[in-house]
Amino acid sequence: MRHKFAVADAADMVALSYFAPPADLASYFGAMYLFTADRARVVDHTRADFAQIRFMLAGAGQYRFGDGRLVETPECCLLGPTSMATHFDVAGPMQVLGLTVLPLGWAALRAGEAHLAADDAFDLDARFGRQWRDMLDWLRTQEDSGKASDAVWTFLREELQDVSEMEVRFVEETDRWLTNEQSPRVDALQEVTGLSARQVARWCNRLYGAAPKYLARKYRALRCAQILAREELAWHECCGDVFYDQSHFIRELKHFTGLTPTELRERASIVIRLSMNRAEVQGEIARLSRIS
Repeated sequence: MRHKFAVADAADMVALSYFAPPADLASYFGAMYLFTADRARVVDHTRADFAQIRFMLAGAGQYRFGDGRLVETPECCLLGPTSMATHFDVAGPMQVLGLTVLPLGWAALRAGEAHLAADDAFDLDARFGRQWRDMLDWLRTQEDSGKASDAVWTFLREELQDVSEMEVRFVEETDRWLTNEQSPRVDALQEVTGLSARQVARWCNRLYGAAPKYLARKYRALRCAQILAREELAWHECCGDVFYDQSHFIRELKHFTGLTPTELRERASIVIRLSMNRAEVQGEIARLSRIS
């Protein structure tokens, strides 16, 4: 599944391709991606995100999370939801087939309490069974990325278990709350779900990996980052009055993306620039997944 590099890519030898999920899995997973970096070492970071499944087809390294912990990357990796920018350092060449695990997918995989897995990495083989390692071994033999992605979607269907109507409804309302409100208010989520503040916090922690107030901060910043990366706007034009002042805006953007507004526009790494293309993926992709 090697990317074929064009002359224009030759200096960086980095490529990222996306594959939209089938319609029946779009509520459980975001886009699948094939990331290739034909370099001896790959050091970069990713912005705060949903949980991820990552098959390390080539390369070995580690994550450095926001609290400074270094965690070796399992070859069959489940990365929990991340609450801030996460750094990685990989001995290459590096190739990863990964996909975003949405909150409903987390529930259907029976992955446990998301907040207990946040900002950490786990071995899928050890956590869910040998079949995950078998899938990695098979993927390493494949040349056709389309065939490989189809096989992974089929595999995931077999791994999913039923979710409750309450889980579906809560995720639908929470996603809508995070995408529709420029600065989401927790009491608004309580109103639409009919749950108490304590119940809303428990559900958010279990499925999204963080308390509702923190989720509101996270997606407020990530939404502004998407706009800022694409349009020549002043900070207050892309974000309105949702931040106290420019310093507050810069701190929040740096926390969740690892970059200041100036860095995002002028000095973002190729990994960050390519990952921003997730918002443009064609197909049925969850709206919130286009932001994070």
